[in-house]
Amino acid sequence: MRKVLLAASAVFAVTGSAAQAKAPMSDVPEIENVLYAAAVAYEISEICDDISARRMKALGAAWKLRSIANDLGYSDSEIKEYIESDAQKARMRAKGEAYLKSKGAIYGQPETFCAVGRAEIAKSSAIGALLRAK
Repeated sequence: MRKVLLAASAVFAVTGSAAQAKAPMSDVPEIENVLYAAAVAYEISEICDDISARRMKALGAAWKLRSIANDLGYSDSEIKEYIESDAQKARMRAKGEAYLKSKGAIYGQPETFCAVGRAEIAKSSAIGALLRAK
């Protein structure tokens, strides 16, 4: 999950735009959902050896996320700050772990993550679109 967030932050070059009063990015579904899907997909790909991350697709999603966030008025520096925030990383990890657990994934049992990943791929979810069965 950390690598996904780091990769996404690398996409967001700092521009130094002035910050405006806006909703927290965690409350913006167009931003939150993309980051969430990438984080969960990355976690699955790291634990399940039978599934890999579609890194180019994730990179494309990161660029699209930047464009969406900019269109909503967030500066590149605000995006980078959000993505690199320890509090946001912890919140996203907790949210992702809860989802994975609800789908039957058990840490220490990689095959359970593989089952979740295969199900996400089969239903062509936002998470599954970022995964590839080997």
